[in-house]
Amino acid sequence: MKRTLVFLITIWVFSVANAAIVDTIQVYSQSMQKNIKAVIITPDTYASATQLPVVYLLHGYSGNHLKWINSAKGFERAADQYNMIIVCPDGGYGSWYWNSPVDPKSQYETFIADELVKAIDLRYKTVKDRTGRAITGLSMGGHGALYLAIKHQDIFGAAGSMSGGVDIRPFPNNWDMAKVLGTYADQPERWEKNTVINMLYQLTPNSLAIIIDCGTDDFFYKVNENLHQQLLYRNIPHDYITRPGGHTWAYWTNAVKYQLLFMRNYFDNPEH
Repeated sequence: MKRTLVFLITIWVFSVANAAIVDTIQVYSQSMQKNIKAVIITPDTYASATQLPVVYLLHGYSGNHLKWINSAKGFERAADQYNMIIVCPDGGYGSWYWNSPVDPKSQYETFIADELVKAIDLRYKTVKDRTGRAITGLSMGGHGALYLAIKHQDIFGAAGSMSGGVDIRPFPNNWDMAKVLGTYADQPERWEKNTVINMLYQLTPNSLAIIIDCGTDDFFYKVNENLHQQLLYRNIPHDYITRPGGHTWAYWTNAVKYQLLFMRNYFDNPEH
């Protein structure tokens, strides 16, 4: 079947002179046979730009494409500050950004890492290789960003996580994960294979630029600390940030600033 990419600008969210422009588009997912929305933030230099790097910014459990723009007010100014495009896709209510072996309508790994990236590169003036692509997110999206970047190092050059669920195994009954993978009791191999902390063997030093951030009051703090220690053990360079704070938008509105600065520094590094 011939693959098609469909772009429909559906909402004009925000636009003023000399400021980032925020649009909402729809991208057709061949793998899930449906249109999926994404917020696209372009800098005020976009019209005169030849190509710009892109950061894919993933939402958490129960969120959607509008969650970042509605809940982290003002963060979109980073598109101007760092001269980049920011893409906030709808990743489903509880997809965890996996290709579900249970639900054929939840194939979000394919959508984000393949269909969406191709669509954005076709529609926008982007850097069309991994040196101009980064991905990060919060909570479920922090897991998703690391999961997708580790599996698709040919697509993404940098990855981040804010309060990420980087080890799913301590939470077998939470956040609809069993609906996507099957239960941990019945499908332990799926859970072991698809948790970020067990995927680090796929990394080599400097193969992926990584930044991890988690508040010390967060229920995911322990699994993030464990991930940090495992990266140290494996000699994988990474930035690791902790500070007082919980699983809240106040924390993420602050954290995303450091994530986007990290990504800009990666894009500016000639030694990829």
